[in-house]
Amino acid sequence: MSAPRTLHLNAFLYGVGHHSAAWRHPGSPAERIGDIAFFEELARTAERGCLDAVFFADGHSVNPKYTAGTTWFLEPLTALSAMARATTRIGLVTTVSASFFTPFHAARMLASLDHISGGRAGANIVTSMFDDEARNHGFDALPAHAERYARAEEFIEVLIALWDSWGEGALVVDRAGGRFLDADAVRRIDHRGTHFRVDGPLTVPRCPQGRPVLFQAGASEVGRNLAARYAEAVYSVAWDLPAALGYATDLRGRVAAAGREPRSVAILPGLVTYVGRTEDEARAKKAELDSLLDTDAAIAQLGVFTGQDYTAHDLDAVVADLPPAEQFTGPQGRYTTVQRIIETRRPTLRELLGYLAAGGGHATLIGTPESIADHIEEWFVAGACGGFNLMCPAYPDSLDDFVDLVVPELQRRGLFRPAYPGHTLRDTLGLPVPAAARREPR
Repeated sequence: MSAPRTLHLNAFLYGVGHHSAAWRHPGSPAERIGDIAFFEELARTAERGCLDAVFFADGHSVNPKYTAGTTWFLEPLTALSAMARATTRIGLVTTVSASFFTPFHAARMLASLDHISGGRAGANIVTSMFDDEARNHGFDALPAHAERYARAEEFIEVLIALWDSWGEGALVVDRAGGRFLDADAVRRIDHRGTHFRVDGPLTVPRCPQGRPVLFQAGASEVGRNLAARYAEAVYSVAWDLPAALGYATDLRGRVAAAGREPRSVAILPGLVTYVGRTEDEARAKKAELDSLLDTDAAIAQLGVFTGQDYTAHDLDAVVADLPPAEQFTGPQGRYTTVQRIIETRRPTLRELLGYLAAGGGHATLIGTPESIADHIEEWFVAGACGGFNLMCPAYPDSLDDFVDLVVPELQRRGLFRPAYPGHTLRDTLGLPVPAAARREPR
């Protein structure tokens, strides 16, 4: 008899919160976003709540004209390596750009993180979004969307081959016989592809969990197909339950078509929560952050994610429908979410900015632990997700609220575990340890 399904909960760490004005709150730790101790504290809080993992997104450019919100600071793999030493069970997931990293470089760093953490590393493979990022890596602009994803697919294939280039018993450490490793268990990969030439083997022995866990977050057609072939968990965008169900049904169909078990891939939509012991308390927390929002900066940011100019738009006039998503070359997930908010709520520009202030249009719940647990249970039972990627509006308070108030309610309902099932991220996600397989050269 199979074990009952359990929710998977991931804490998406970003600055001092996903609400773009959280840093302006008098009590925010805005001065600490370069302090690794701050993120170690957040990771320990998430671990106290038995959350699956903490996750860092990443960007390779900064817009100095956007001064109304926090920016990138610590490089994620470096930060997670430090956080590994401050925690014992929680997974450590970072974004890695297939457009800017080489597979050998990424495989080496991720394998090192897996060893440092005792098997808790994961990587969200992305193709990056902006030409400004490309110009920091020697390109005039990002390649076309299809080309970026073709490179990403080859990138993942090489990652896996490099991680598999060391067998399980490669390190023999035979002092008497004078043999440190078994040469027959360490293999070249001799990869020759369109985008990469990599001889191998990797310089880091096989990972404690076989390989780091592969995440994906693409919302486009090619992004979903890539996730269906390779992802072991997916970060998704869904404003409401119908959108979440539609995405989950589509992705699981693609996973099955790729010859994999559909339910083996955890789908984790972003979730913003404002938690209060009463409904009024929860709404007051949101209103307090919304009151700090820089409207002009929020309009400019909306323009980046939609390709539309709202600078002359009346704040209290209804926003018109967006053009078809196929006409937009930027991040598809964010675009289609804004599109859905407009179509389902017919908001004014002011209302739309409020919806987007935290999480950029991900599902948003405002209420008591019980009402928030009700919605989480509804999505989970309906099969719309395997859990959620928590996008707390203000750190550390919003994470404390979720861990101290919502998690116990989910545990009481039997939806979430009271303890970690093992030591590795694969243990936590219920994923098998992949066997090292020799791969033929391309």
